[in-house]
Amino acid sequence: MLISNKIHYFRNFMSQNYKLFVNLRLSNKISKRTIMTDTYPTTDKTLEVTYIGHASVMFRYGDEIIHVDPYGDIADYSGLPKADLILITHHHGDHLDSFAIADIEKPSTQIIGSPLAIRELGRGQALKNGEETAWNEFRIRATAAYNRIAMRSPGVPFHIKGEGNGYLLEVANLRIYIAGDTELIPEMEKLGPVDIAFLPKNLPYTMSDQMFVETARLIRPTYLYPYHYFEVDRETLQKALPAIRIR
Repeated sequence: MLISNKIHYFRNFMSQNYKLFVNLRLSNKISKRTIMTDTYPTTDKTLEVTYIGHASVMFRYGDEIIHVDPYGDIADYSGLPKADLILITHHHGDHLDSFAIADIEKPSTQIIGSPLAIRELGRGQALKNGEETAWNEFRIRATAAYNRIAMRSPGVPFHIKGEGNGYLLEVANLRIYIAGDTELIPEMEKLGPVDIAFLPKNLPYTMSDQMFVETARLIRPTYLYPYHYFEVDRETLQKALPAIRIR
């Protein structure tokens, strides 16, 4: 699968009146890498977890396909399975990509997202922090995701409390936590047991390496996927978190 390491566009909405675009040039070369899929047996079906890149994840549960934050700058979504459900964490352009959504959407696709994301997209079900819903065999809870330390300008965090979601998915005997764009926040203490977690690791937008490790020690997932990173040293993370399996 072709993965584009070209310019990433992080679209951040600082108010209702204007949009700020931050262009981060990673590379102008297109490279190939193998996207790995992990399988997790449940008491019912097998869950397949595919980390596509950036903040984009795909789950396959039986015949059902769930995409999280599809983003066309890191994959050609026209070649990926169509979605039965799309989860959108927030309204920034590297998470809400209408072109990638169009590539995987079908008439029966359901979309769940933060209120701002759903308003921008113009369709789907909005979930606020703390709200829950059911989709087929899944229970889905929107969790808080925001910055407390990293600020775009004095008093204005990169991610404002209440604007974005993480998601806690429960299916069969598994609990899956997709943190979204967030730092270590008090709400994580109430997550409960987590089997599979996706935690972001990139400054200045989300977590430092140290904060990432502190967060992992707090929520203690069995399996941990670093995501939304510019670079990652899995060997160092594994040494810092010997009781957790780094994927």
